[in-house]
Amino acid sequence: MKKNLLATAALAAFAFATSAHAQSSVTLYGIIDAGVSYVNHSAVTGGSDHNFKYDDGVAQGSRWGLKGAEDLGGGLKAIFTLENGFNSGTGALGQGGAEFGRQAYVGLAKNDIGSVTLGRQYTFSTDYLGSAYSIGGQTVAGNYGYHINDVDQLTSSRINNSVKFSSASFYGVTFGAMYGFSNQAGAFAGTPTTTAGGVTTAGSSRAYSFGVNYKAGPVGVGAAYTDIHYPGAATPAFSTALANLATGGTKDLRTFGIGANYAFGAATVFGLWTNTRFEPITGASSKLNTFDIGGKYAFTSAITAALGYTYMDVTDGVEGHWHQIDASFDYALSKRTDVYALGIYQRASGSNRGVENQAQIGSSTSYFGTSGTGSNNQLAFRLGVRHKF
Repeated sequence: MKKNLLATAALAAFAFATSAHAQSSVTLYGIIDAGVSYVNHSAVTGGSDHNFKYDDGVAQGSRWGLKGAEDLGGGLKAIFTLENGFNSGTGALGQGGAEFGRQAYVGLAKNDIGSVTLGRQYTFSTDYLGSAYSIGGQTVAGNYGYHINDVDQLTSSRINNSVKFSSASFYGVTFGAMYGFSNQAGAFAGTPTTTAGGVTTAGSSRAYSFGVNYKAGPVGVGAAYTDIHYPGAATPAFSTALANLATGGTKDLRTFGIGANYAFGAATVFGLWTNTRFEPITGASSKLNTFDIGGKYAFTSAITAALGYTYMDVTDGVEGHWHQIDASFDYALSKRTDVYALGIYQRASGSNRGVENQAQIGSSTSYFGTSGTGSNNQLAFRLGVRHKF
């Protein structure tokens, strides 16, 4: 009798634990991307020189995170994500030193409707355009393949204090909108950071974004718009510089983009156009048009090669052109670990007020910086390894 009671209790406890596990879950995940890079021209005092360096987070930014869901019944669930960015070479925090600088949000999701989330979150320029239609998102060129300083918000566009709606898929169509609050009394649209008499007064940034995407079979098409008011007052600040050009986009940074891809057999082709406007507090605005076109081919389930071309053209307030070619090779050692090789060339042309425009490979100045005085091109190579867990 006692044995039967013990067996029944054990089975009941196991059933309860299994049920509880099915109703809620927390997942630990991450990526570590590391390697060695070379560039022929990198800015130094008064000129430029070549640079061999350890570089982190190129194919994808190194990170670790927690994400979870709790089933609330009736198709409703609570969701959250906390994601930390770090540098594998130094162990330092990324995204300005924030503990969960990549993402930090909580919200509710409903089957067949979508989700509403609150926190620090990606814009739809990153969600819909960056990963699916750009060279940086489609290949292991990654953050070397994205455009100068990510001014068109394709890879690292995160908005603080935001509320975001992301729809479920309706016959392949998804859409969404988000708003990021300035959190400053009397300044709903934000304020610039100012310095007067040696005293700096912190400003605030306001942002909004929306987008739509269609994915059915081999075809994908998407569009997104993001507007960031006072980008320099955000934490961390959004860059508005193009290599050695100060665009003056201190009041408003607006970007719109359309992309498409098509997969046939082992090949995928993709293209993207973005238009970015830099609006200063005073003076003339500048406009940047960027075009990506590329393709990749999987020779086997483990070997993929890719090639892409980018053209960037800034006009009005400042003038300049950049041509970039990206070539990459990726070899998967397993489902979670791969090694890759990159070769990238960028050339700038034009000048502003007698100063020659410089090249800058990479979506952040933490990679190579500009090509330096007297140089208008960069040729870069990289060998890297990436592990996902």
